Amino acid sequence: MAERNDKNVRSTTDLELKDRLVAVRRVTKVTKGGRHFSFAAIVVVGDEKGVVGYGLGKANEVTTAISKGIEDAKKNLIKVPLNKETIPHEQTAKYGGAQVFMKPAAPGTGVKAGGAMRAVFESVGIHDVLAKSKGSSNPHNLVKATIAALAQMRDAYTIAGLRGVPMNNVFNG
Repeated sequence: MAERNDKNVRSTTDLELKDRLVAVRRVTKVTKGGRHFSFAAIVVVGDEKGVVGYGLGKANEVTTAISKGIEDAKKNLIKVPLNKETIPHEQTAKYGGAQVFMKPAAPGTGVKAGGAMRAVFESVGIHDVLAKSKGSSNPHNLVKATIAALAQMRDAYTIAGLRGVPMNNVFNG
C-alpha cells in the first residue's frame, strides 16, 4: 500500500478553526521623508482535532496584518496524525536557524514547550508533549520548523500499510 501524501486539507468549510497570534513585529523603513512603520504578524490556526496551519500577514496596521495572517493560514492547512492527545513518535525538524525536537508524553504531562511551539501544539490539539527548541528563537522559524516536524509524523496504520501488513492484523495480538 502506498504512503498517503494527502496531508493537505482541501476544504475549510466544515472546520471550526481557532486562531492564535504568535508574534507581531514592527518593521521600520527609513526613507528620505522619514521613517515608515509597518507590521508583520505570524498567526497559527487549527481545529484542535489534528488540523493546523500558519500564515504571515504584513500591513500598515496591526489588525489588518493579523487578519491577513489568518487568511494566509487557512490556505496552508495540514492534517497531523495524533495518538490520543499526544504525538505518535519522536521527531526533529529544522527551518533556517531554528531546530525543534518533540517527544510523546504520558497523559497528564501537559505541553512542555516554548511560546511559539506551544501555540502550534495547542492549535493542533496536542495536550501532552515534551518539546525543545535549539538554535534560533525566532518565532517565524520556530513555527515553520514545528509545522514541518508535525507534517512528517506518521501513525502506526500508515507504517503497517507501507510494510504490507493487512489492516485487520494491526494491533490485534
